[in-house]
Amino acid sequence: MDRNKNYEVKDIRLAEQGAKNIELAEMYMPALLEIRKRFEKENPLKGIRVGLALHVTKETAVLVRTLIAGGADVAITGCNPLSTQDDVAAALAKEGVKVWAYKGESTEDYYRYIGYVIDFKPQVTIDDGMDLVSEIHKKHKELIPQIIGGCEETTTGVIRLKAMHKDGALKYPVIAVNDNKTKHLLDNYYGTGQSTWDGILRASNILVSGKTVVVAGYGSCGKGVAMRAKGLGAGVIVTEVENFKALQAAYDGFRVMPMADAAPLGDIFITVTGDINVIRPEHMKKMKSGVILANSGHFDVEIDLKGLKKISKSSRKVRPSFDEYAVDGKKIFVAGEGRLVNLAAAEGHPSEVMSTSFCGQALAVEHLVKNRGKLKAGVIMLPGEIDDYIAGLQLKAMGIKIDTLTKEQKKYLSSWQEGT
Repeated sequence: MDRNKNYEVKDIRLAEQGAKNIELAEMYMPALLEIRKRFEKENPLKGIRVGLALHVTKETAVLVRTLIAGGADVAITGCNPLSTQDDVAAALAKEGVKVWAYKGESTEDYYRYIGYVIDFKPQVTIDDGMDLVSEIHKKHKELIPQIIGGCEETTTGVIRLKAMHKDGALKYPVIAVNDNKTKHLLDNYYGTGQSTWDGILRASNILVSGKTVVVAGYGSCGKGVAMRAKGLGAGVIVTEVENFKALQAAYDGFRVMPMADAAPLGDIFITVTGDINVIRPEHMKKMKSGVILANSGHFDVEIDLKGLKKISKSSRKVRPSFDEYAVDGKKIFVAGEGRLVNLAAAEGHPSEVMSTSFCGQALAVEHLVKNRGKLKAGVIMLPGEIDDYIAGLQLKAMGIKIDTLTKEQKKYLSSWQEGT
């Protein structure tokens, strides 16, 4: 480990490669770079301390650079023990960013690093999974009066935040960036759909065509994973607990059934629910030999790994990010240690997708600062016009033009007098 008072990274010598990867990501993130240009001119975040607990990837580094261009002082750590790209962390450290992260963090180091970000006394928090917000509220309440607000990147974090708000425990405003259309309808659907399979294929090198894939959860992430599985030639089964989502899956042409019924049929199981113990030992005992279990939900709780270890006669790592468990004479494989497979075994979402997501983060921070003291504690949405502006930036980056309403059309849509 290399460290000083402002960083702790695995190997600072990786910085040159990290800088190249960040440069490559920037090529595919022109929408976010547009915001950076404006931030450089206007300095809307001047003097604001922004603390981040995000996946430390090349795309996140582009966001960090954008916030700094806007005048912010930034400190960052990871939000998952296996998602940090060590070369990117080294590059940020070389640039003078306060960064504490490495791939394969122990639980002790994970929370120690979050503590370092908290010691930075952030005025704005950016979270992916809500661990930073949670630690502040549980152990550092004295900092809350100075915090302007926060931003949350992922579905799991928003679920936790809403539970926190319902209990009256959330004491500052947090923008649910995850709920932007340009986040959950792009990042979750297209990003998770592609990067989940990238992780599974890197871990296993399995042929997907002809296999039966079981997707647990049919939200935006599950829809993306199922769509890509179908495109790769697999048959798809969806398991759900919500009637409407199950109906959508059926109308999309997928078989829908309980996990207990799907367990003996599947070759690859992917959880994307945000809930705990979706795949349990009673399901595992029904599975075929050679099945692959993977998770693309934020936390490593969707596959009951503790239960799997209890029923296993033995286990071993057969490939990087690919572990084999012996259960009743069968082999069950787990990709990415049951953590976010797209980051534990691959590189996460493509840069283009993260461009729109991180436009949301950058503009959410600006919105919080501009409206300092005006927003109530709780989970709030970024205004729709900002979300639409982000979509426009991405269309421009792609060279796509759209129609505009005529005066007659605008008048018609804003009136009620004209009928049939």
